[in-house]
Amino acid sequence: MNTDVPRGRWEIFVETFFRQDLIDEYSGAILKGMVVTIEIAILVVLCGLALGLVLAMIRAYRVRAINVVITVFVDVLRALPPLALILLVYFGLPLVGLNFSSFVVLWLVLTLVLAAFAEEIFWAGILSVHKGQWEAARSTGLGFSETLTYIIIPQAIRMTVAPLTNRTIAITKNTALGMVIGVSEILNQATTAQSFSGSATPLMMGAIAYIVLFIPIVAVGRWIETRFAWRRA
Repeated sequence: MNTDVPRGRWEIFVETFFRQDLIDEYSGAILKGMVVTIEIAILVVLCGLALGLVLAMIRAYRVRAINVVITVFVDVLRALPPLALILLVYFGLPLVGLNFSSFVVLWLVLTLVLAAFAEEIFWAGILSVHKGQWEAARSTGLGFSETLTYIIIPQAIRMTVAPLTNRTIAITKNTALGMVIGVSEILNQATTAQSFSGSATPLMMGAIAYIVLFIPIVAVGRWIETRFAWRRA
């Protein structure tokens, strides 16, 4: 049996995706991209979930005009692709005198998209809380706002942990879309290095960087789902 062919193919594979000289040369750039990706992801998650929760709480007051605005806001942002929104904001706002860096544009768009999805999830959680919880809380003398804040919201959040975790992971992976407007995240650094080197090794480095970042996030998300799962009697 001729073993030279398989070995030759393996050498070609390594030479294409794992060139040591390119790994040494571009590892710093990929690490820089990881830092930028982490920064954006943290900001998007914190701001997006907070805004989504606030919108859901405002919607609970059932002021018709406000609820119409929230519903339109949520539906539009859920319908449009994040990439289209990023391009519209990045190239459109300067036309009306608003100039933001590419980092801010990516953070702003992904935050609003996550907030739109989070609002619907939180709202579903609020509606899922049994009506008797409202009645019991109000019978003790708590006002509507106190009941919503201290009784309803904690139960709603616990019931929405799983869908919120999945949606958060999906949105944070969209940080890669920052490449199209020049944000120096992982994919931007990897594709830039690939264009200069003419090798696929930087792209493989970028893929590994995403795995290193998001496997722990997925694992933590799975733990959160298990730890805070709603257990009905």
